[in-house]
Amino acid sequence: MIKACVFDAYGTLFDVAAAARRAAAEPGGEALANVWPKLAETWRLKQLEYSWLRAVADDYVPFSQVTRDGLDYALEAHGLSDSGLRETLLNLYLHLDAYPEVPQMLADVKAAGYATAILSNGSMDMLGAAVESAGLTDLLDDVISVEDVQVFKPSGKVYALAEARMAASGDEIAFFSSNGWDVTHASRYGFNAVWVNRAKAPLDRVGKPPRAIIDDLNDLNALVAAF
Repeated sequence: MIKACVFDAYGTLFDVAAAARRAAAEPGGEALANVWPKLAETWRLKQLEYSWLRAVADDYVPFSQVTRDGLDYALEAHGLSDSGLRETLLNLYLHLDAYPEVPQMLADVKAAGYATAILSNGSMDMLGAAVESAGLTDLLDDVISVEDVQVFKPSGKVYALAEARMAASGDEIAFFSSNGWDVTHASRYGFNAVWVNRAKAPLDRVGKPPRAIIDDLNDLNALVAAF
């Protein structure tokens, strides 16, 4: 029986492209008008790559630093050097938009009696700001950061954090992530892992296939009840 629904944050609950999209729409954001989708894509890719490399090298730094490093690479790659733009993007990343279905989904999951939590590579300062900005504070029972173990996903130490904090075994946790590599490793760890495949991408060839694949986070209660 499932006791807790645990969610990755970035790309799962929060739209990681929102910072670049909003910066492009602000006064002075003309330089981003045509390039912001590619900038957002490069930024996210490097953010993930740097987290994996640091995990392998046992070279942990807070995710806020990984995020800055990824942005610096992306800005240079796309020929953008405005320091003001850099600060704007970093500030907007603290206030990412939640996907439209997220607030109601979390309310429904809690009403069904499941505990709710975030399990993220994000730093607590970043996660706290995003959760508050999106109005999700009262809809989450816990926000769990890898800061407690100082290694990034997909280390098993991260998934063990969710078991400890939710007082639930792996088979009592439904875990949702938009990252294919995250769900396959969470599934390998023993979670009931669900891939939120918003991009309709192929499944990563690592770990163990997830329990289910869905397009978004609508109507989770029936899915979770079937586990």
